[in-house]
Amino acid sequence: MERRNKVLWYIVGIGVLLLFFFILVSSILSLGERLTLIHPYVSYGFYALCVLLIYFLILNPIRIIVFSPSFSIETVLDKPSRKRYKTYKTVAKTLIKNDDISKREKEALKSHKSKQELQQTLNSIFNSTLKKKINKLIFSHAKTVFISTAVSQNGRMDLIASFVVNLRLIKEIVRTCGFRPSFKNLAKLTVNVFSTALIAEGLESLEISELLPSNAQSFLKNIPFGKVVTESLVQGVSNAILTLRVGIITRKYLFSDAKELSKKEIRRGAFIETFKLVPLLIKDSIESFPDKIRNIFKKEEKVEA
Repeated sequence: MERRNKVLWYIVGIGVLLLFFFILVSSILSLGERLTLIHPYVSYGFYALCVLLIYFLILNPIRIIVFSPSFSIETVLDKPSRKRYKTYKTVAKTLIKNDDISKREKEALKSHKSKQELQQTLNSIFNSTLKKKINKLIFSHAKTVFISTAVSQNGRMDLIASFVVNLRLIKEIVRTCGFRPSFKNLAKLTVNVFSTALIAEGLESLEISELLPSNAQSFLKNIPFGKVVTESLVQGVSNAILTLRVGIITRKYLFSDAKELSKKEIRRGAFIETFKLVPLLIKDSIESFPDKIRNIFKKEEKVEA
């Protein structure tokens, strides 16, 4: 039964990826046809650019994720065995090449004298340095989704941007840790990422202002671009929340312990942690807009000088 369940998730994960690629190729061909009206070589250049972007933004991250060793912190808490010790050493070698950990931590990984010592060192690094680094990655990518989908006014672009950023987030978490979740959990993450992308596309066509009370609607009508700004912010926040959730679930798949392995616990923990981060995410994202504008003017002033 368990084996059948795993196979089902593998099929679902692969099917979701193929569906996304069909949507992506359809969008590329549609835009390519329009560019052909300008000149055939313009469309050829566009197709060549798309192939490069698909490789670097989608195929290469998938390759990195899939070919990383599978590992879970829950095994760190168990008694070390010969098989697990091999996994520990594989992960330790990857972490030694990682610039996210300190020289002292790298030396500790190199100079271990027993299975138990390596186990304790890995446990310490995972639950301190790497966990903090991963939380920063999750926040940073959620902020990127917030800004990109709030500024964009195209549902299909929101879908692609959301999928790519979430995929890159999983890849960065895997690269930082040196290992990935099981294929079954990767398939579940793929469904989560694609669902998030579909929601991002759906939010673009949703009249969010119509859901507000009539007093709020009339107030927005009196403000120039009030409706557009409000809907863009709500779309950005909604997509950022979903990205936070994807990142936190990925981290929980990797950093789960014996007390937190059920779906219910993982989802509940991700939900609580996501909404704790939302106010800080909104504040930080909105504050970053003026800074970016100021930086543009500073660069122009330097050029004129």
